[in-house]
Amino acid sequence: MIADIRLLVLDIDGTLAGVSNQISEPVLEAVREVQQRGIAVAIATGRMYQSALRFYEVVGSTLPLMAYQGAFIKDPNTQKLHRHTPLPRRLALEILAYLAPMEANNDLSIHLYIDDQLHVRAIIEDTKAYAVRSGVNPIAAGDLAALLTGNVAIETTKLLTLSENVDLLSDILSELGQRYPLDDLYLTRSVEYFVEATHPKANKGEAVRFLAEDLLGLKPDQVMTVGDNYNDLEMLRYAGIGVAMGDAPEPVKQGADWVAPGVEADGVAAALREFLL
Repeated sequence: MIADIRLLVLDIDGTLAGVSNQISEPVLEAVREVQQRGIAVAIATGRMYQSALRFYEVVGSTLPLMAYQGAFIKDPNTQKLHRHTPLPRRLALEILAYLAPMEANNDLSIHLYIDDQLHVRAIIEDTKAYAVRSGVNPIAAGDLAALLTGNVAIETTKLLTLSENVDLLSDILSELGQRYPLDDLYLTRSVEYFVEATHPKANKGEAVRFLAEDLLGLKPDQVMTVGDNYNDLEMLRYAGIGVAMGDAPEPVKQGADWVAPGVEADGVAAALREFLL
């Protein structure tokens, strides 16, 4: 073992699960071997909490689950909600207003995550495909801005913009990044078809830090993280060992300590063999 790693944190999509939306047996076997060596395993994902639960259960984690990029950290075993950092209402409404003309033109669709439920204006083909992979039932809520303004108690955990026009999404990410400093808004892409907005403290790096240091009393150099996309960068940089998957964008690979094979080549298993087994 290269380092005294006590905590292993894994992303789901593109890391644990590929095209099949399942965890392969070689990866599962490697994860179990790591656990048998006394290393705790946690999940950090951009997915909804309810969508991530089945992966959490399959890997046999006993730690709080970090969902929505870390905006929602809850222990499935005790049902204790350790942290919820919703997107400030003012920002959610401003982003909805900015995106409204593009949504009206059918250039994109908008997802609002409220109380671990997916709210959309209408259920279109993009929404159906997303819902099938996520295993969730979307709620057609009509005007999303009206939904927020009509109930001041609503807290938006995450806002996601989905489009097949990846150039448009790049423009949106750039524009919103210029409008809002990092202290106001966290913006990321977990796949090229998404742009996601959360509270500035809701990123995987901060979530892993909270789990490792505040809950487990560990130091960064006792943590290993594995991820595959821009939303994983913060946790890769935080950890003593940060591993990027072989399919990751180049900037993500550059932010990692080691690059594993791709998800379809069981890259997580290779990373665990390299550093922990």
